This record gives sequence, C-alpha cells and structure tokens, in this order.
Amino acid sequence: MIGYVTLGTNDLAKGAVFYDAIAAEMGVGRMMEFPGFVAWGTMGGAPGVALTKPFDGQPASIGNGVMVALEAKDRAQVDRLHAIALANGGTCEGPPGPRGDSGFYAGYFRDPDGNKLNAFVSS
Repeated sequence: MIGYVTLGTNDLAKGAVFYDAIAAEMGVGRMMEFPGFVAWGTMGGAPGVALTKPFDGQPASIGNGVMVALEAKDRAQVDRLHAIALANGGTCEGPPGPRGDSGFYAGYFRDPDGNKLNAFVSS
C-alpha cells in the first residue's frame, strides 16, 4: 500500500547526499526527481523514502514521534547504515544493538534536518 514516505528538508542538496549514501548501501538509487523533490527506491519495489522542500513554502520541521524504519538484510548492514548516516551529516539516536529479546536489532539516527530513522533486522 505505501509507495514512499516523504520527509521535509530545508536543504535538499545536503539531504540528498545523506540519502544517496543510505540508498546506495541498500542497493537502490533515485527513483523520482523533480525540482525540490527526490525519492529513493525502486518503482514497483518496497516502499521508498522521499525528501522535499515543503509545498507551502514554510520551513520544514520534524514530527515528534515520527520515524521511518529501513529494513536491512542483516545485522552487519544495520551497523553499516548507522555508520553511513553519521558519516553523512546524521546524528546518533541509539547505537546499533539488540532491542528486547525477540531478535530485533536496530540502530537509530537522524538525518541532517533532524528527521528520525532507524535501520533494523528481525530474526
């Protein structure tokens, strides 16, 4: 049902560098690009992530309690995605590691605009 999730940005060029690196690690690239808007993923594949300057012209702001979860293929990829995020202007919101005792493993981070994401795998 979900085709892509859109996050707001105040600096599309800076944000695009962050998401280009994350998408490359996940084996995808840009699937749509228009002035002020870029989406990463594969058309007809799993849901993608998009970044845009707000249509109303107001500054982008983060949503409290909003998070985009990126499904990784294994724990090593969770670790790499977290490191890539931090190397490309992101900030740590929780280092990679197990969460609970159900096999859920995740690393949490924010993009350069403060939008919260995680990379996770569940075994």
